[in-house]
Amino acid sequence: MPRKSAQTVEETEKETDTPNEWKNDNEVEKLTRMLGAVLTYMTDDELVEIDIEGLIDQTEGLRDWWNEYQESNKKQLEDEIKKSLGELSLKELQKFQEKIKEKQS
Repeated sequence: MPRKSAQTVEETEKETDTPNEWKNDNEVEKLTRMLGAVLTYMTDDELVEIDIEGLIDQTEGLRDWWNEYQESNKKQLEDEIKKSLGELSLKELQKFQEKIKEKQS
């Protein structure tokens, strides 16, 4: 596999800086702990089947983080859908409306 061009440590650190909302050391510590717990679980040699729900429930704070993450993804998905609706024909929109009404019944 080809290697990236050589980079200085400073260049690498600049590329891997955490987002501003993660600058809080406490938040970084929590995320690091949760990631460590997940990777420890997944690299267990005796593990036969991955129980994602069990992992999320047993890792302190992971359920709350996961719910927040899913909610932020939901908002992004809603925005993308709203933008794409303008490109659909009236007939296509009516089909979607019918499917929504069927699910609500």
